[in-house]
Amino acid sequence: MTNTPNTMNAPQTTPSPAPKNARKKVLTILSAVVLAGFAWGGYEWFVSQHYETTDNAYVQGNVIQITPQIGGTVTALLADDTDFVKAGQALVRLDPADARLALEQAQANLAQVVRQVRTLYANNATLTAQVALRETDIARAQTEIDRATDDLARRESLVGSGAVSKEELHHAQSQLASARNALSAAQAGAAAAREQLSANQAMTDGTSIGAHPSVMAAAARMREAYLATQRAALPAPVDGYVAKRTVQLGQRVGAGTPLLSIIPLNQLWVDANFKEVQLRNIRIGQPVQLVADLYGKKVQYQGTVAGLGAGTGAAFALLPAQNATGNWIKVVQRVPVRVTLDAQQLTQNPLRVGLSMLATVDVSDQGGKALADAPRESALVETQVYATVDQKAEDEVRRIIAANAR
Repeated sequence: MTNTPNTMNAPQTTPSPAPKNARKKVLTILSAVVLAGFAWGGYEWFVSQHYETTDNAYVQGNVIQITPQIGGTVTALLADDTDFVKAGQALVRLDPADARLALEQAQANLAQVVRQVRTLYANNATLTAQVALRETDIARAQTEIDRATDDLARRESLVGSGAVSKEELHHAQSQLASARNALSAAQAGAAAAREQLSANQAMTDGTSIGAHPSVMAAAARMREAYLATQRAALPAPVDGYVAKRTVQLGQRVGAGTPLLSIIPLNQLWVDANFKEVQLRNIRIGQPVQLVADLYGKKVQYQGTVAGLGAGTGAAFALLPAQNATGNWIKVVQRVPVRVTLDAQQLTQNPLRVGLSMLATVDVSDQGGKALADAPRESALVETQVYATVDQKAEDEVRRIIAANAR
């Protein structure tokens, strides 16, 4: 009896689906890659090419150094780091003793000069009277000559008859000679008086006491001394915050020594350093969106391109690159682009000088200029703090002149 295989119980085999699944996975991946490529290309074409972004951007501002205009010893510190100060508020006070003494001397000198010039004007009347007196002497001398001439003529006519002696004739001749000498002396005196009057008038004609050169010179010295007393107190030129205070009480400082700084945080801007390849589409006036690391993306600042730098950072570096020597490696350069900020946004979310920013420029509008081509028509920043000091000095000069010119 032979054994035969039991076909009824043998397992059934099916073809493997692995090749079909692998092909589907590959097609899915390829489709995803193609879609991602199209999405990236579409983003680059429709979105990315219209924006230039850099995180090499920092907040900048005016760091105003406070330096004394005169030397002196610090007697008071009226503001410290982080303090907010108003324009005109005193920050540091110096010892004014030396300046006050110089002012008193200048005031006395101005008063003396005014009185001397006043005397010059008074002398005009005196010298005019002297000229008139000398001219009267001339007339009197001329009258005396006429009388002596007549006397001499009568005596000469009587000498032949013996009615007049020779002695009397000589006496008449002497009187005539004396009268002529008196006339010459009177004429010389009148000429000298006229010269004195002319010299005095040359020092006074065409001007008043207050406008006299001598008075103006003394007034200038007095203004200088007055300003020195006022400069003993150093005012804040603008509203801002105190920073970098290095001065100490009792310190002897010289003119021009940095004492502290004032930073007006309402006058900030951003210097965004774009690569040179990013500058081709950046124009003045384009809108800029900025994000500060201080606040994060929840606060976005709106700015405007105000201008592009005239050179790269390397060109203005303390040690500029020497690309013409040794081995050379090309480094992509950056150019600072100045971005103005909205003053209202700065008030709501204050920034500090030196903070990092992310700047994104919308370069869609190419109608602007790449470089400014017109000069600024008004002052960038200015202060009127020191103008009041000049006016006070002028008022003091006028007071002294008026008090001594009467």
